[in-house]
Amino acid sequence: MRVRKAVFPAAGWGTRFLPATKAQPKEMLPLVDKPVIQYVIEEAVASGIEDIIIVTGRGKNAIEDHFDVSFELERVLEQRGERERLKEVREISEMIKVSYVRQKEALGLGHAILVTKHMVGDEPFAVFLGDDIIDAKVPVMKQMMKAFARLKSPILALEKVDRARTKDYGVIAGTPAGDSLFKLTDLVEKPEPDKAPSDLAIIGRYILTPSIFKHLEKTPPDRRGEIQLTNGLRSLLKEQAIYGYQFEGKRYDTGNKLGFLKATVEFALKRPDLGKDFLEYLRTLDLGLRSRW
Repeated sequence: MRVRKAVFPAAGWGTRFLPATKAQPKEMLPLVDKPVIQYVIEEAVASGIEDIIIVTGRGKNAIEDHFDVSFELERVLEQRGERERLKEVREISEMIKVSYVRQKEALGLGHAILVTKHMVGDEPFAVFLGDDIIDAKVPVMKQMMKAFARLKSPILALEKVDRARTKDYGVIAGTPAGDSLFKLTDLVEKPEPDKAPSDLAIIGRYILTPSIFKHLEKTPPDRRGEIQLTNGLRSLLKEQAIYGYQFEGKRYDTGNKLGFLKATVEFALKRPDLGKDFLEYLRTLDLGLRSRW
């Protein structure tokens, strides 16, 4: 069965970006001139996804407004004759069918996925995490969907990380299965470096089958009261094969301030309308930076 639907969890507090996220969703922070969430939705569209289910919470209205029609703004742009901007604004609301479901409490990624059960139904689905922005010639989800068409089993995106950082990720144990694939034997949530089964970390792209829901329903909360997706997948692994896919592309971790700044600089440099002038500015700044540090 083809993957048509995707879940985008966006109910977290975004505390690592306070005070900027006190009154606006972290997902709406701009990389140059587009909010982070739009980059991920564009990847979904480019991969062939037809329906997006965004899991929201309190204070996330700006996300719904962004993907909705803005009649007042469109009228102003039309009256001013700003055709290109009008086209860009309309494309956002026409990009893809978007549905929303509330996660009343931020009880973990596993719980966020569980609240979409009635909307996903009995079919495979993708999961996109907004902190991971991936620049790739072929969209990462499209790469994974090609593998899923053959395997018909859950697939998790993988990236090699420095072992010192395994405590920030879910980490897999597995055996090579060809074509950048690994057949999983175990998953561990945020292991200490000396206890990590590998240096292959789970990144924010998943293709899951509906069987994950029954396992999430029986997954107990962790010590923080959260239902972890990794623990649900570990339970599922006992009855079904799960694969990891080491994708091609460059990932930016926009969930932390340094990663967000790196992504902002590199995405700006790639822009034909900004890149040349911005690079010239960075070159003039270089001497000042060297004297400062």
